Amino acid sequence: MEPLFQVKVLCSNCEAEFKSSRVRPSFKKSSGSDTDFCLYYKEINPDYYVVRVCPFCGFASTESFSPNMNSAQKKLFQEKLGHNWSLRDYGGERSWDEALQVFKLALLCAQIKNEKERLIAGILHHIAWLYRHKNDGEQEKRFLQFALESYTRFFETEGNEVNDARLMYLIGELNRRLGNYGPAVRWFSRVVNDRRIMDSGMIRACREQWTQTREDMLAANMELPDDVKELK
Repeated sequence: MEPLFQVKVLCSNCEAEFKSSRVRPSFKKSSGSDTDFCLYYKEINPDYYVVRVCPFCGFASTESFSPNMNSAQKKLFQEKLGHNWSLRDYGGERSWDEALQVFKLALLCAQIKNEKERLIAGILHHIAWLYRHKNDGEQEKRFLQFALESYTRFFETEGNEVNDARLMYLIGELNRRLGNYGPAVRWFSRVVNDRRIMDSGMIRACREQWTQTREDMLAANMELPDDVKELK
């Protein structure tokens, strides 16, 4: 059995039907993960196939995109991307370079469509992971910073309503990975100390990463502020 199968997709922009590949569930074999939820795979990486790209107009999306585009959005897409597009098919097997290309296309399309901030943050985070897989630390940190800013904007506008412990943990962890130790500790502490949060897994993860942040600061010969010395 081949690891890839194809699904039919209807383009939100030009309304043409095209095919895009997905990875069969039986081939999604994870070999490990990082503390910001980046997964590693034994064989084929399913992340390469998250984005669907219309070969006719170039509009790129994921299953999380809202399905419709209004006339103003279609006009903006044509001005920004569509007028330069030539027929290109990403429907088959993809290389790392092609995966990066389609994620960056999806990022532009999400911004043009004014998609939800959390969706945009997720795309930025996936791009950072792609660079991590290539050991390109400079570009990884660049996109982690973009993702952090986007996740934070989402939390400030909507996150308080849903009390999302995973999101709060993630903001803390990206701060830690970027060397922003003070903000990292404050986000981890918020999860641990908020009695409304019942997610024991995220509470435990925040305690673990608070400890890791303290070790990071000691390794860098940094003085520990009071909120890092002890977790309440």
